[in-house]
Amino acid sequence: MTSETKAKVAIAGGGLLGRLLAWRLCQRELDITLFEAGDLSVPVGGACWTAAGMISPLSELVHSDKQVYNLGLKSLELWSEWARELEQQSGLGVEYRRAGSVLVAHGKDRNELLQFLRELQGKLGESAKEQVQLLDSSALAKLEPSLHGFEQGLYLRDEADINNHRLLPALLSVLCRGTVTLREHSKVNCEAGYIYVNSEREQFDCVVDCRGLGAKGQIEGLRGVRGEVIVVESHEVALQRPVRLLHPRYKLYAVPRSDGRTVIGATEIESEDFSPISLRSCMELSSALYSLNPAFAEARIVETRVNCRPATMDNMPYIHIENGLVRVNGLYRHGYLLAPALVEQVAQQLLQVV
Repeated sequence: MTSETKAKVAIAGGGLLGRLLAWRLCQRELDITLFEAGDLSVPVGGACWTAAGMISPLSELVHSDKQVYNLGLKSLELWSEWARELEQQSGLGVEYRRAGSVLVAHGKDRNELLQFLRELQGKLGESAKEQVQLLDSSALAKLEPSLHGFEQGLYLRDEADINNHRLLPALLSVLCRGTVTLREHSKVNCEAGYIYVNSEREQFDCVVDCRGLGAKGQIEGLRGVRGEVIVVESHEVALQRPVRLLHPRYKLYAVPRSDGRTVIGATEIESEDFSPISLRSCMELSSALYSLNPAFAEARIVETRVNCRPATMDNMPYIHIENGLVRVNGLYRHGYLLAPALVEQVAQQLLQVV
C-alpha cells in the first residue's frame, strides 16, 4: 500500500461484531465494506438481536473460563466509553446501564446461592469482598423493591447491560452516515484476501469473517446452541437492574427496559432448531418470572424470540489470524460481554498489517 491509497478491508457479517468493528475501523484511514447476508435494518437477524445485552463478567465466571472473565472486564471499560461516543455520533440513546446485577434463589434453593458465592470467592480471592455483596432480606428489598419473598441475595456491583434494540440501529445509523460501504443481501464466502459474492471474486487487503453460524463450514467444531427468550410488558413491576434466579435445572435472567418491558431468558438447548419457542420453555420462563413477583401474572407477553448462538466445542471465543484473513466467532452466550474486547484486539492487529 502507498500513503495515498487506503487499505481495503472487507467485513463479512453485519451482526454485533461486524457493526462494532466497522464502526471502530471507519474512524481510521481505511476503505471498509460490510457484507450482510440478510437485511441490516430492524429487526436484525442473528443472535445479537435475540439476546438481552447483559455484560456480566462476574455472573459468568463461575461457569466459564477465567479468560472470559478477563475479556469481560476489558469490555466493561470499553462499553462505558463507546456507549457515550456512539450516542454523541448517532444522536440516539443506547441505554447503557452500569448498575450491577442481583442474584437470588428461593428458600429451597438457598444452597445454590451460597455455592455460587463460594465459587466466586474461590476464583476472585480477596477482590471478592469489593465486587460481591451478600444481602439480607432488608438490604435486598432496599436495592430491588420489586423482588418478593427472598431471604438473601447477591449484589454484583461491577456488571452492566445495554439495550441491543437501541444499540444495533444506532451503530447502523453511524455507519450509514460514514464512509463504510454497506452490502446487504450478500451471502459470501471468505478466503485470505478475497470475498466471493454470487460466484464473483472481489479482492481486499484483508477479510474479517464474523458471520457466526454462516461460517460453520469453515470453522471446525462450530455449532449452534438454541436460545429462547420472552418479552413481557408490565407497569406494575419495575426492576432496577438485571436479576438472575438460580435454580438447579435452569438459569433465568430478567432484564428490565425503560419502556416497561422485561426480557426473560434464556434456555440453552444443544440444537440448531430455529422453530418458535416451545410450550415447555414458555412455561418454565413464565413461572420463574412469576416467582420473582406475583404481579408479573398480569404482564402481557408481547414477543418471543428464538435464535442459535454460535459456539465452539469448548464454548470459548475463536480467533484465527493469517495473512489477509481474520476469523472471529464462537461468542456463545457471551456476545455483549466479549465483543468490544475482541473487536479492539482485532482492530489493533489489522492496523499493524494493512
